[in-house]
Amino acid sequence: MTGPRYLTAKEAADRLGVSLPTLYAYVSRGLIRSQSAADGGRQRRYAAEDVERLIARKEGRKNPEKLARDALHWGVPVLDSALTLIDDNQLYYRGHDAITLATHLSVEEVAGLLWLNTPTADLFRDRATDPKTHYETMLLHMEMDGANLKPLAAMQVVLPIAGVDDLTAYDLRPEAIARTGARILRLMASVTAGDVPNDTPLAQTLQQGLCPDDPPAAEVLSAALILCADHELNASAFAARVVASAGGTPYAVVSAGLAALQGVRHGGQTERVSDLLREVHTPERAREVIGAWLRRGDAVPGFGHRLYPQGDPRGLALLNLLRNRYPDQPVLSLIEATLQAADNLGQPPPNIDLALVALERVLNLPQGCALALFALGRTIGWIGHALEQYADPALIRPRARYVGDPPQRPSLDSS
Repeated sequence: MTGPRYLTAKEAADRLGVSLPTLYAYVSRGLIRSQSAADGGRQRRYAAEDVERLIARKEGRKNPEKLARDALHWGVPVLDSALTLIDDNQLYYRGHDAITLATHLSVEEVAGLLWLNTPTADLFRDRATDPKTHYETMLLHMEMDGANLKPLAAMQVVLPIAGVDDLTAYDLRPEAIARTGARILRLMASVTAGDVPNDTPLAQTLQQGLCPDDPPAAEVLSAALILCADHELNASAFAARVVASAGGTPYAVVSAGLAALQGVRHGGQTERVSDLLREVHTPERAREVIGAWLRRGDAVPGFGHRLYPQGDPRGLALLNLLRNRYPDQPVLSLIEATLQAADNLGQPPPNIDLALVALERVLNLPQGCALALFALGRTIGWIGHALEQYADPALIRPRARYVGDPPQRPSLDSS
């Protein structure tokens, strides 16, 4: 657990090394947020996060190289974005609570909100998809079925090929980018679930292709995609923004995002969660297996998130939705036993990785679909980040500090 989220005036001033009047000046300038004390008294409390950010800014002025280095690892913000806010253990898309959006809007509407700040599905009603590209892509998909490629690997093969023939993807006006994003999402859904008509909603596309005998699953799949849609400046979003800053098309942006997402320190954690649940196998083995991971010194996958000390709200919301929709599903007893054993052994609450794998198991989806759903949802965010980055003419190009061998100077001695 982290320290207190709010500080008293004296604690904040001491931490900053300033007087109380200076602290109040920071508050009046909007540098530090404050709120009334919980007991309703006259004293106010001050956001610890803002205090730490101000300290980091001061230290950065003294040592800008350290600030730049630390900013790349959970450090101070380095880019402006109007897409996502993580604050007080909550997740917001353009100021709207993401957990509420997941049960009240469609995937298409949330995409419209993140892309053009308008919760509309109209972007997905554009049928301007090149039939030749679509046909050849689906042929390739059928060939890949024989090769037993997992969905995310199939996406990585198909996207560059589709992007070559989609000349409209070079139109980088905002609405054109959004429509390209809609085409990309439809293509990725087809790669994951099989070819379906373009006018079928994304969540229904997945349900019809992955679990056709379970129509209610569309609601759960929709919520999963929305909860994964964006998560501030994570590794894959940063990779996407770098490509966008270089002028790459939305296909290249999403391909970059997929490359980062598959890494085991990012979305690839879902595969480790799958390994954990396969090893648990029965509810009775949960404590034994998790204890073995801890004894080996391995982090137990699927639990905890640095940005959510009180628990990942995305994972908790998706797990609750599964409990409500599938209370009698036998695999839930395995999930619940794993959650209980982890809690008893001092592990933090479950995160979105565990919830996605739980969804894969409860809906009996093909192996690898947890990561594919993560990628489909997160593509919405990557396109949103691309839209912001295209509007900025600057190239993302940090400098590196050279730490290798010194240059070898040619000798002037000719003897």
